[in-house]
Amino acid sequence: MQHRDLTSSILRAAFKVHSQLGPGLLESAYTACLEYELVRSGHTVFKEVMVEIAYDDLLIPAYRMDLLVDSKVMIEVKSVKELNDLHLAQAITYVKLGKADLGLLINFNERNLRTGIRRIHRGSAYAKADVPAMDPITIYGEAEEPDEEPPVVFH
Repeated sequence: MQHRDLTSSILRAAFKVHSQLGPGLLESAYTACLEYELVRSGHTVFKEVMVEIAYDDLLIPAYRMDLLVDSKVMIEVKSVKELNDLHLAQAITYVKLGKADLGLLINFNERNLRTGIRRIHRGSAYAKADVPAMDPITIYGEAEEPDEEPPVVFH
């Protein structure tokens, strides 16, 4: 499945969950319902996937990404007043360290879910100047889509 088709399928599931539940619940409720919808759609979903930090010869189990879909897309679920730079940095870290092709940061605590979605792509320069460059990753805002899939680059 192409990345664009995969993210479209994931977003359809997220919109379905949001339309049925609305904003205001805990992240765990949205995560469970999104996982349910994705599995119903035929995706392989892993939850609370351990993300390790490599330091010299040491592997440190440091983080857990909420969902990993078809071993390609990391999903970080939030239910906060508004997304901030810390949430975005967390999602970027999960994509970078978790070796995911791309990530979706989804804040379900929005009246309009579209405004609470951020896409994080590996493989091209940062799209926002206010995000410091670390690895080649692109951040796409709420309604933006890449013209073409960026190359996948793992370091």
